[in-house]
This record gives sequence, structure tokens and C-alpha cells, in this order.
Amino acid sequence: MGDGFNVLEILLLAMVAGFIVLRLRSVLGRRTGAEPRRPPVNGPGGNQPAGERAPGNVIPLPGRPTPAPESFEGPAAAGLTKIRGADPAFNPGEFLNGAKGAYEMIVTAFAKGDIGTLRALLGDEVYRSFAAAIEDRQKRGETHETTLVGIKEAEIVEADVTGSRMAEVTVRFVSELVNATRDKDGQLIGGNPNAVEETIDIWTFARNLRSSDPNWQLIATATPA
Repeated sequence: MGDGFNVLEILLLAMVAGFIVLRLRSVLGRRTGAEPRRPPVNGPGGNQPAGERAPGNVIPLPGRPTPAPESFEGPAAAGLTKIRGADPAFNPGEFLNGAKGAYEMIVTAFAKGDIGTLRALLGDEVYRSFAAAIEDRQKRGETHETTLVGIKEAEIVEADVTGSRMAEVTVRFVSELVNATRDKDGQLIGGNPNAVEETIDIWTFARNLRSSDPNWQLIATATPA
């Protein structure tokens, strides 16, 4: 009786164990939706045929529109497009902000005779012209005072890239300045320290796109006829 009970007990335990194994296989053998999904082998859009990918090596993500290339407006649109093509990091808005800062620094440095600051901001030809004017002024014992009240307008009017990958951007500035020139005795000989004058300057900045130096230099100045 004891042996028969042991055999029956073993059979019952074996049936229970078999049932548990079958249940485990039924659960582990199919996805429940909680498992982390494996990324595609080639990344987002990797299975898309090459001929259907967006131009410029931009692979559109599922559910997102393909970005359109930026277009420019105004008289310098074609030139700005050429610069962007040669330097994808070029941003006209950021450039204008930098140009306005350079305008203020150059006008102030010229008035003070600050050759060091001008050397870093000007191309060779413009630097020689500015330096000569400062030297002549100092020989006569004259001083020049300039206060930039503000820049009313700053607009890119021309842009281009030459064959040597030299980017050139011309900006038309409309500013308000207070100018006064005094002789060696301090007497006023030009301008008016109490009057604000509206001034229009057309400046051309350049940068070698092959250079790692991101800074632009002033290479030409003009005033409208």
C-alpha cells in the first residue's frame, strides 16, 4: 500500500510539472508587446530603397516631412545661395549681427586711432587707407570724436563667391552718428558734437571659405552717390 501510494504520487507530480512546462512555453514563445524593440540594422529608414531617399543624404524619419532647402529673398539671394552651398554653416541673420558689431568697433577704433583693433578687422587695402588717415590726423595734432547713436538699418545688398572660394557680402548701413573734429588747440574744426547725423555706408566684408578662421574682414567701403 505504501509503494502504490508512492507511485501514484510520483505520477501526479510528473503531470503537474509537464503542465507547468507547457504553460511556460506558451508564454515565452510569443511577444507580449513589453519587450524592447530591436532597431533596424541600417538605422531609421535603412530599408528604404536608395533611389527613394531625399537629396543631400537626408533620410526622412517615418511620419516626418523631408526638410526643404532654405531659400533667400532680396537682391543678394543668388549670392547668398552660393555662399550657403560652399559653407552650410553660413547664416545671413547671424552674419548681419556680426557685421553690425564690427561696424561699431571699426567706427570707434578709427576715431580713437586704435590701429591694433583695426588691423584685426580690416583687409590690407582698407587698413592701409585707414592707417594713413589716422597718421595724417595725428601729425596735424587733430583729434576725432565719434559716437554711434544707433544703427537704424543693416541690409545685405550683394553677395558672391569668387573662384578662389572667397565669400564677399556687401551690407548697406544706415546709422546715426555724432562726429566732431578738433585741432591741436581743442577748437572745433569739423562736425558738431551736439548734432546727430544720419549716415549711409556701404561696406563689403570677405572671408576665405577654405580657411578655418571664421572671422570676416572689411575689404571695401563706399558711400552712395
